[in-house]
Amino acid sequence: MPRSQRNDNFIDKSFTVMADIILKILPTNQNSKNAFAYYRDGMSAQADGEYAEALANYEEALTLEDDPNDRSYILYNVGLIHASNGEHERALEFYHQSLELNPRMPQAMNNIAVIYHYLGEQKKEAGESEEAEALFDQAADYWLRAIRMAPNNYIEAQNWLKTTGRSKADIFF
Repeated sequence: MPRSQRNDNFIDKSFTVMADIILKILPTNQNSKNAFAYYRDGMSAQADGEYAEALANYEEALTLEDDPNDRSYILYNVGLIHASNGEHERALEFYHQSLELNPRMPQAMNNIAVIYHYLGEQKKEAGESEEAEALFDQAADYWLRAIRMAPNNYIEAQNWLKTTGRSKADIFF
């Protein structure tokens, strides 16, 4: 039984009913409709912390979905799962794939920056300051790109960029 048919709460049931109605009236092919159903079930499983189930649904959605924009969001969510599991290199792969398909995803750029910053902190604690600085520079690059697209977001990143001297001007506020 698909996850969307097992939802217990009112909000999930309401969303499922609305999504099913939209799927029926959308002028799109059956593969895209099926891909969306798997994507929806993947998001539901991911929200419940059922990552293996979510990944299986996302994998199926990727086999069916042709639209690059829709694929980018599926790949982004796969990256989120890997990041949640501490698989940073794997998460970076999926975030980069999502950006290749949709370069206007500030959330993917932010998450890449967060990982680079985290890895930089790890290197700094290990006494590898040159490697740490290189990772911090990569984080700064991705945060600057994300902030340019979404200037009202990522306030902590904006503050970090200013306090570390990686932002030369007050261009964000």
